[in-house]
Amino acid sequence: VGPLMLNAAGDPARFSEFNLPVAPDVIEGYAGPLAGILTGMEWAAEKAPECVWLASFATDAPFLPEDLVARMARAIAAEGADMACAASNGRAHPVFALWPVALRGALRQAMVEEEIRKVDAWTRRYKLATVEFAAEPNDPFFNANRPEDLAEAERLMRLKD
Repeated sequence: VGPLMLNAAGDPARFSEFNLPVAPDVIEGYAGPLAGILTGMEWAAEKAPECVWLASFATDAPFLPEDLVARMARAIAAEGADMACAASNGRAHPVFALWPVALRGALRQAMVEEEIRKVDAWTRRYKLATVEFAAEPNDPFFNANRPEDLAEAERLMRLKD
């Protein structure tokens, strides 16, 4: 995995402790996760042109598998797919994905001209590899959004140690 960038709305200074570049969505208004994907693709094309793939992750998932990107890359190669996303417990997690940066123009066109907002509406145009990850002992794509989620994440972390 190469350079990292955080896609976030609002004041980027609130993320200064992470020492990462922060880029707001390149599509105005809240256009959903695809806007973040497009932002990442365009950022990579401009700031890291050697990167031909963009790996995307939600920042509220503290238990990502260490082999997430490698397994998605292998699935793309093995299946001759255009892109890949993660799944667990039979449920796809389309934000945890590996995207070809070369499709940034097609994604921008779909978002601007066709007003596509749903990840599935765009990915169904391409061959998508879905990579299943074990959901036991805990789902690696568990979201920690609420105080009780954070408490559960802390409990799970203690169990790992």
